[in-house]
Amino acid sequence: MRTLVLGRTPARVTEVLATLRADGFDAEGVSTDEEARKLLEAEEFGVLIIGGGVEPDSRAAIREFAAQHRVRRVIDGALTEPFDAYVRREFEPLIREVTSKEAHVADGHRASTKGARLRCGGLGPFDEVAVDVERASDGEVWG
Repeated sequence: MRTLVLGRTPARVTEVLATLRADGFDAEGVSTDEEARKLLEAEEFGVLIIGGGVEPDSRAAIREFAAQHRVRRVIDGALTEPFDAYVRREFEPLIREVTSKEAHVADGHRASTKGARLRCGGLGPFDEVAVDVERASDGEVWG
């Protein structure tokens, strides 16, 4: 799963990326909303990290855009030093959580289609159950 980091200070974005990549995460970083939108349009990112310097209006707009382009989790960040420790403590566990959920979806443990029907043996008259998938307010998609 790829992670996109959006931050207004290029040096901090670079530090976040260095830590994520050193720890085995596939991550890319940008400093403008336009760059972020262009990358998000490809629908290749499962996680978006928005830095503390991103203005509230931009933050809201990019969150909405990300939700429309298959981003499963948006993480709000406000780095504190040492940056590498912050990334490992605050960002990496959340990225792993999303990656873990995505693996469950790939294994068929979660419904992934609106209106899907789940067949379960041994439930009597309720052998077939309709399952609707909805988008949660935090951008995650689960049944």
